[in-house]
Amino acid sequence: MKLATPAGPVHLTYCTNIHRGERWDETRAALERHLPAIKAEASPDAPMGVGLRLSAIAAEALAEPAALDSFRRWLATHRLYVFTLNGFPYGPFHGTRVKEQVYEPDWRTPERLAYTTRLAQLMAALLPEEPGLEGSISTVPLGFRPGRDDPDAMAAYGANLLEAIARLVELERRTGKRIALALEPEPMCALETTAEAVAFLEERIFAAAARARLAARLSVAASEAEALARRHLGLCLDVCHAAVEFEEPEASLALVERAGIRVPKLQLSAALSVPRVERGTIATLRRFEDGVYLHQVVERAADGSLRRFLDLEPALAAIDEAIGREWRVHCHVPIFAERLGEGLASTRPTLEAVLAIQARRPISRHLEVETYTFDVLPAELRAERVEEAVARELRWARDRLAA
Repeated sequence: MKLATPAGPVHLTYCTNIHRGERWDETRAALERHLPAIKAEASPDAPMGVGLRLSAIAAEALAEPAALDSFRRWLATHRLYVFTLNGFPYGPFHGTRVKEQVYEPDWRTPERLAYTTRLAQLMAALLPEEPGLEGSISTVPLGFRPGRDDPDAMAAYGANLLEAIARLVELERRTGKRIALALEPEPMCALETTAEAVAFLEERIFAAAARARLAARLSVAASEAEALARRHLGLCLDVCHAAVEFEEPEASLALVERAGIRVPKLQLSAALSVPRVERGTIATLRRFEDGVYLHQVVERAADGSLRRFLDLEPALAAIDEAIGREWRVHCHVPIFAERLGEGLASTRPTLEAVLAIQARRPISRHLEVETYTFDVLPAELRAERVEEAVARELRWARDRLAA
């Protein structure tokens, strides 16, 4: 939905990766089942934006002219519009072990580049004809962390992203639709924190050698190449991920602003927090271990030092060393939730701080609630119908933006 805020107009939606569906027919059926009901509760009197998630096979099927025309007619009938895509999970995302496979194929591969190019073409076809409205696509933080210290891997990441920028520039020249790609930092990935993401962009995308390469590819001056790179590539800041890393919103956002980096998408999300680890934390957290998603854990000691665990299991195995410390767990929980269980809290205060900043000055024009774990949360956290829960999250975010 389009909102008028003190900092200017923004588009607020939720990510449809909360709904099961990998093939296009499954995705379309899920959208038809859930979206009209959510709109009726969250935005009954005005058009509502959609944060669309498409797997690679769904994107290929939707690119067929008949399928695309049918979907556009359905969107128009229900007063829905697509302005952002989730291009993070390439393959299956529900009902099977996802874990670290969610980052594959990564940005070293031609498959990731081809998938993202297809999404950009679909975004250009779906984006409404509204002056000033661009499309955004969130994507993996390059890849899984084991490749982070490999200079060849980092060079390959940079080369493919430069080619992605070139294709987005050419797409805008052809269609007039501007699409921005947004790297999404996440714990235990090649880009784990906002600071790492800023450093990568400055070193691999905006630096002189990269500018020269992009300038040659597009037949433009180096200064124009940098401006085009900054226009078409930025960050997707997921508040859950930043909170798990114990980032302070003002400091992280100041770093991004000083570097002149755009935030095409801001994901509104909250993580699990264990303010003080105790032996009983094992039983409490095991209720959130679903076997599907990776639940990275970051531990903070009294001196502020951080220790990271790839998943809940290795963190719980080391709990004797963690007693009395604080944990943040990468498990998306409903952003309105206040109580999550004995000894647990939510990083909702971090999200409230980010929304307060957004209300004063725009971090991003695209805001997307993302609580994709709804199906696997403990039963008491999904007592509502998914439509009611999503609408409640959207209203919660909207109210804080207007405050």
